[in-house]
Amino acid sequence: MVVSRRIVAADKFTRNGAYESCDPMMFLGKEITGRTLGLVGAGQIGFNFAKKAKAFDMKILYTDLKRNHKIEKELGAIYVDKEILLKEADFVSLHVPISPSTVHYISDKEFSIMKNSSIIVNTCSGPVIDEKALVRALKKGEIWGAGLDVFEHEPVIEPELLNMYNVVIVPHISSATMETRTNMGLIAADNIIKVLTGERPDNCINKEVLK
Repeated sequence: MVVSRRIVAADKFTRNGAYESCDPMMFLGKEITGRTLGLVGAGQIGFNFAKKAKAFDMKILYTDLKRNHKIEKELGAIYVDKEILLKEADFVSLHVPISPSTVHYISDKEFSIMKNSSIIVNTCSGPVIDEKALVRALKKGEIWGAGLDVFEHEPVIEPELLNMYNVVIVPHISSATMETRTNMGLIAADNIIKVLTGERPDNCINKEVLK
């Protein structure tokens, strides 16, 4: 929403005292309602993100290693392959875990497939996007904009991104609300208590150690 409506640039413009009158052509952005969202990764986070997108009457395409029948049934999402998603989506939102197969999941080839009016958003893991390729794509107009909460070599950011008006960058804060941070702490504490009392923790990743 921030990228598509150019909120950061407009905020800076206004704070710098440049706003003198309303111009109907000033800071024209991209519509969200009714557009197509391409969801890369339909796990729990991707699913909850899609629920919010549905409120804007967005058509939801998704790609993943396997189909998620819940997201199809409840939100009408359509399972497609990576190439179709990139070709058709107005917004591409990344929600995949980092692994050897997802490093540079989005690079030069992928940007060349995307609409030149599209926006890409990364809140999952920085290396999923090849940042140098992102710079090239933005310079060539292969995509319209980008929203980045994570970075390939975090906290170092590709220098050219810092000066691009069509890129919104924030310091890894996608889960930074008081409520979410509190819940994260409570979940961690609950898992610790269960381990110490001999119970099975709810959020164990390496479940084989419990056998």
